[in-house]
Amino acid sequence: MNKWHMIIDVEKCEDCNNCFLSCKDEHVENDWQGYSLSQPRHGHRWMNIVRKERGQFPLIDVAYRPTPCMHCDSAPCIRAAKEGAIYKRPDGIVIIDPEKAKGRQDLVKTCPYGAIWWNEERQVPQKCTFCAHLLDEGWKAPRCVQACPTGALRAVSCDGEEMKGMIEQENLKILHPEFRTVPRVHYKNLDRYLRCFVAGTVAVERERIVDCVRGAGVRLGNSSGTSCETTTDSFGDFKLDGLEEDSGKYSLEVAHPALGRKMLEVEVRKSVNVGTILFSVL
Repeated sequence: MNKWHMIIDVEKCEDCNNCFLSCKDEHVENDWQGYSLSQPRHGHRWMNIVRKERGQFPLIDVAYRPTPCMHCDSAPCIRAAKEGAIYKRPDGIVIIDPEKAKGRQDLVKTCPYGAIWWNEERQVPQKCTFCAHLLDEGWKAPRCVQACPTGALRAVSCDGEEMKGMIEQENLKILHPEFRTVPRVHYKNLDRYLRCFVAGTVAVERERIVDCVRGAGVRLGNSSGTSCETTTDSFGDFKLDGLEEDSGKYSLEVAHPALGRKMLEVEVRKSVNVGTILFSVL
C-alpha cells in the first residue's frame, strides 16, 4: 500500500507563513469528527517555521525550516499513549484520537521534535493531522502544501521503493536521525539550516580609491583535508557554504593573477563574515 510522505525544500521557503495560516484556516473553530478537535486560534503551530540567522552584517542570510509532525514509523508518542490514544493509519499518517487522548497532557513531552501541543480549553494534545480528513475525501495534498506559493512543500503518496529512489535522487535528509523515529517528513537542502559558511569581501586600493575585486579565487581548507573553493562576484563578495559547525581552524587563501595572494586563519564555530580582505597597489 502507498504511504504518505512530505518533502520540504528549505532552499525554497521564504517564510511567507501561508502554510501556517492555511492550517489555522482549516482547523480553527472546526471540529473534524474522528480526526481532531478545533485548534486554538493562538499558541499552536502545527506547522512551525523555525528560523536560523547565519553570518554577520552585511554578509548574512536566514534559513527557514517548516516543521510539522514527522508522522514517524517508530513514533515515541504512540508507544507512550497506548490503548489507541495515538495511532498510525495504514497510509502512514499518525493521528491523536481526540476522545481517547483527552486529559493526556503527558503526551506532549513524548515527541522529541516538539510537534505536539496542549489544548487547555479542550483538554487534549493536538498536532498536524496531514489533513487526513481531506485526503480521505479525495484531496491530493493537505492544505499547507496547496497553499505554498514557492513549491517548498510537497505531499507524496508512494511505496517504499519509490520513496527510496527519491531520497537518493534528491539527496533528502531527515531531522535528528539519532532519534531513530523513522520520520515520513524528508528535507531537501537541509544543510542550509544545519551547516554554516565563511564569507567575506575582496577589494583593492589604488591611489586611495577602493574597488571591488571580481574573479579572485578563494580557497578554504583545514588539516583534516576538508576544502572548498569559489570566486568573488561583481561586488567582490564570496561565500563558502556547507561547513560543519564547530569544525575548528581553517586556512583561507585569496589569489588574483594581477594582485597576488593573501592568507589568513579562520576559526569556524558558526557562520562567519571575515570582513574585507584588502589588496594594495602602489
